[in-house]
Amino acid sequence: LMATAESSFSSMKEVMVDVDSKQQRAKPHWYERYVQPCVAELLGSALFIFIGCLSVVEDASGTGRLQPALAHGLALGLTIAILGNISGGHFNPAVSLGVWLVGGLNITMLIPYWISQLCGGIIGASLTKAVTMDEHYANATGGAFSGVVADEQIPSVLVGEIVMTTFLVLAVCMGAINEETKTPLAPFCIGLTVTVDILAGGAISGACMNPARAFGPALVANYWDYHWVYWVGPMLAGLLVGALVRLLIGDRTTRLFLK
Repeated sequence: LMATAESSFSSMKEVMVDVDSKQQRAKPHWYERYVQPCVAELLGSALFIFIGCLSVVEDASGTGRLQPALAHGLALGLTIAILGNISGGHFNPAVSLGVWLVGGLNITMLIPYWISQLCGGIIGASLTKAVTMDEHYANATGGAFSGVVADEQIPSVLVGEIVMTTFLVLAVCMGAINEETKTPLAPFCIGLTVTVDILAGGAISGACMNPARAFGPALVANYWDYHWVYWVGPMLAGLLVGALVRLLIGDRTTRLFLK
């Protein structure tokens, strides 16, 4: 009887040790929780914005908005597919704001994500300047958004940026965060949203939808005309999508009311 009891106790102890070891393995390291996501956002933003700026600076004559639209959309979709499991694949301060509002990002990571994305934008824009001819770079203002030249354009540009960024952030929140609607095709859907936004609204505002995409080339090329529009529009869209998902179209775990 004593031998049986000791055997049972030993078995229970082994089970407890095994459970503890599994819990320790399941708990992510601080580097994976706080540092690695920021590194992924920095790298992804740099790659995406480098490809985006380069597609504008070296835009082949006759392609119109098609080349930048495809380059931006494909680059974003691929980057999300590659790095999304590490950081969520935001690469955009407006997206991070919307994702935080719907509960997909811890508030302690919001500012670090923004800093990483802006720094990535600077790196991507700097790489564009390093690899392109000076004449091409100057003609395209380094990929910075230079379509707004008069105050009369501001209302249409601002509304365009709000609507197009709303479409983008909604694709992220509903395709990758909301439990009832998220899909493994989210990277493709998000990249395609950027492509159709640029094809449809590129002539109105340049279809920025991303303060980091605006900030990097503006800093490197020192072009700040009407730069604030490309912050206000996308960030308002992030707030709008957060409200829509939280109040109206999110699943039960996301909605604030009518659960």
